[in-house]
Amino acid sequence: MILNPAIIALIGGGLLVSAFALYAAYNGLLIIRHWDLDSGSERQLLLERKTYLISTIFGFLLVFEFASLFLFAYTADHMHDLFVGAMCAAGSLNVNDYGYSTLVVKIITFLLCGVWAIVNYTDNQAADYPMIRAKYKLLLYVTGALLLETFLQCRYFLSLEADVITSCCGTLFSLEAQTVSGDLSALPPYGTMVVFYVGVALTIRAGVHFLFTGRASGPFAIFAATSMVLGFMAVISCISVYYYELPTHHCPFCILQKEYGYIGYPLYFSLFLSGISGLGVGVVERNKGGSSGKSFQRIQKRLTVLCIGGYLLFSVIAAYPMIFSDFVLE
Repeated sequence: MILNPAIIALIGGGLLVSAFALYAAYNGLLIIRHWDLDSGSERQLLLERKTYLISTIFGFLLVFEFASLFLFAYTADHMHDLFVGAMCAAGSLNVNDYGYSTLVVKIITFLLCGVWAIVNYTDNQAADYPMIRAKYKLLLYVTGALLLETFLQCRYFLSLEADVITSCCGTLFSLEAQTVSGDLSALPPYGTMVVFYVGVALTIRAGVHFLFTGRASGPFAIFAATSMVLGFMAVISCISVYYYELPTHHCPFCILQKEYGYIGYPLYFSLFLSGISGLGVGVVERNKGGSSGKSFQRIQKRLTVLCIGGYLLFSVIAAYPMIFSDFVLE
């Protein structure tokens, strides 16, 4: 293993997160099996106290997951000069079989944690906890994702060897690469941007409709999730190309570097913010009900505004070099 303070922090933090998640999942199982709000038994009172403890634990876990995701990307990029052939995080993650798997699972886990935090906050606003079982069933999936993430991350860092020759981002994200990254790089840039902006327009249209009518939250959540996926595709296909001003450079990691003003961090943050907020609207809609409907809808509308604002920010960052740069993509 390559000794590095960030690597030690990620491994140690991941192990602690897994331990807390297992504790929360165990109590979540008890709540799913024995929760009865009409009961005044000692067990019910204990379970009610445990819900606040678990909420606090997962609040801190969400903060750590957010920091962990970007710290992992930063660490992979920062240590690229230790490996022959690597020029950014793309090469560092390709050193062994666990790099990209860890990144994908980290993204999925972060999304799940964000959605769970939204469901938990919404459920706590109602006196009868109508989403209590649904959110703790979701917590079990979150725990599974956290355990898998910790396992893959440990395997990735513990298997690092500095004498490994890896590939640069120019090879991994080239049009000729017979991989998923090559297929994404080969997408037609203008077509991808048109599809992405149409997706954002539909998301905003559905969001505005929900804000004024309180209906169609389901389609809005679907559009928001789809636009997030399209956003990642657009970054590889064309957005990164405009920032690099090089038509053959499709790397989604180099825009995290100082040479490009670390623009990748607000770009990806706005995309994650929008995706989590939009998904949260749909999950709350699926589980809300009864007398809590109006308070739930207020939270949904705030999430909708957050989602729309995130996509507008992402769109502005993406469009800036296309409008103000001298670079023209032929």
